Amino acid sequence: MSVKSQFERAKIEYGQWGIDVEEALERLKQVPISIHCWQGDDVGGFEVSKGELSGGIDVTGDYPGKATTPEELRMDLEKALSLIPGKHRVNLHAIYAETDGKVVERDQLEPRHFEKWVRWAKRHGLGLDFNPTLFSHEKAKDGLTLAHPDQAIRQFWIDHCIASRKIGEYFGKELETPCLTNIWIPDGYKDTPSDRLTPRKRLKESLDQIFAAEINEAYNLDAVESKLFGIGSESYVVGSHEFYLSYALKNDKLCLLDTGHYHPTETVSNKISAMLLFHDKLALHVSRPVRWDSDHVVTFDDELREIALEIVRNDALDRVLIGLDFFDASINRIAAWTIGTRNVIKALLFAMLIPHKQLKEWQETGDYTRRLAVLEEFKTYPLGAIWNEYCERMNVPIKEEWLKEIAIYEKEVLLQRH
Repeated sequence: MSVKSQFERAKIEYGQWGIDVEEALERLKQVPISIHCWQGDDVGGFEVSKGELSGGIDVTGDYPGKATTPEELRMDLEKALSLIPGKHRVNLHAIYAETDGKVVERDQLEPRHFEKWVRWAKRHGLGLDFNPTLFSHEKAKDGLTLAHPDQAIRQFWIDHCIASRKIGEYFGKELETPCLTNIWIPDGYKDTPSDRLTPRKRLKESLDQIFAAEINEAYNLDAVESKLFGIGSESYVVGSHEFYLSYALKNDKLCLLDTGHYHPTETVSNKISAMLLFHDKLALHVSRPVRWDSDHVVTFDDELREIALEIVRNDALDRVLIGLDFFDASINRIAAWTIGTRNVIKALLFAMLIPHKQLKEWQETGDYTRRLAVLEEFKTYPLGAIWNEYCERMNVPIKEEWLKEIAIYEKEVLLQRH
């Protein structure tokens, strides 16, 4: 049976519940996913004097073909984007600046160091997002940056974050779509601290200085990202969820939720509806923690579907900015991008093809039996037929057909690099 005929049969099945499949596909086309560049080079970046990974970040594996130049990384991103349906964004870190072989300290970075990225994004119709890089640097080697006791070190990182916000503003203005500039820091202590308050007080003062620099919010959106613990900060993290949640609310900033940055029994999906009541917008870094913040490639699992359901059934597609954050060097890196991003889009489609109005009505009237039964039955409705039609309309391979293109690219490009 052809993709089209399967789609038409599936459309009738969903239509019996009042679900407009065509409308869902049109909505899906409008949702951009911010795809993280650092999957392509194992969070290496292009600084002239590279430091080792630090800040609790680790990438395992040594799959051949890692991008080692900006040109290679952009080429790999283009390949991944050609296999992912829809029009999306690319998320950069400050370490991906291009400085023409010159040493430029992070507090001295300027928009001109990202001109090639902007030209590339314009050519492909992409938006860009940004992150200051507060790890893998000699001034972060003791695990403290914006909360450091040394004022000079704090000032260095404050200036870096201000420079990053200006770069984000440049992205937004040039590409005519606001850039999300997100601040995450590794600050914390390995063992139980004797003073939890003072480092948080310093972090608050540092953030106040960073956000005092005037940036046009039409071009740049500021976000802050928490973490529960990390390697080297097992006992205490300065920028906890409670800290950033409070700071974001008080200072009208976006609170960014990374799905790997909470206790294993916590779920980001359960936080979304609560926060939507008090925040105009939220931001997500969708990852997959396996026992800890391990940043595995996103799979089509229960939590991913529940996140998508929370966004869709609460009409929050324009209020939740969805980005990705995972890195795996044990498999083909372009395949990792493709698998993870396609799964997020597929989860949103799944959520759009659920009879939310009816389910909510049954919940409100106490008919929990039908609510649960129907919700479970929809897990095996013909989502795949709708997904395949969407991929064909977006001119990307259906099912696992994209793996053929990955194999060709690996042979002709990746394996020739080393």
